[in-house]
Amino acid sequence: MSFAMEPYLALLLIGFLPSEAWRWLGMLVGRGLDENSEIILWVRAVATALVAAVVARITLFPPGALAAVPVEVRLAALGLGFLAFVIFRRSAFAGVIVGEAVLIGGAAALAQ
Repeated sequence: MSFAMEPYLALLLIGFLPSEAWRWLGMLVGRGLDENSEIILWVRAVATALVAAVVARITLFPPGALAAVPVEVRLAALGLGFLAFVIFRRSAFAGVIVGEAVLIGGAAALAQ
């Protein structure tokens, strides 16, 4: 095997396969569950809360280059992204695109 392929093999073995095994296990276990059962509603609520917490943390305490973007721009991107999510019938794609556009546009406008 070529030396240049070793990082990709390590990424596959350490990064992808362990999480993929849990995804398959979750799919097998969850196939027979009712979507409106108490356990599924609880899991969905916990997952939503975790995503909200990560987004809030990144917005308020940004890592790396995002720290150079003013908090007002980050909050505007978050708010307008959420508004796009609601307007476009709960489309996460629309929310992410609008939020990113506002974030990039605001950072570029303030950089000049």
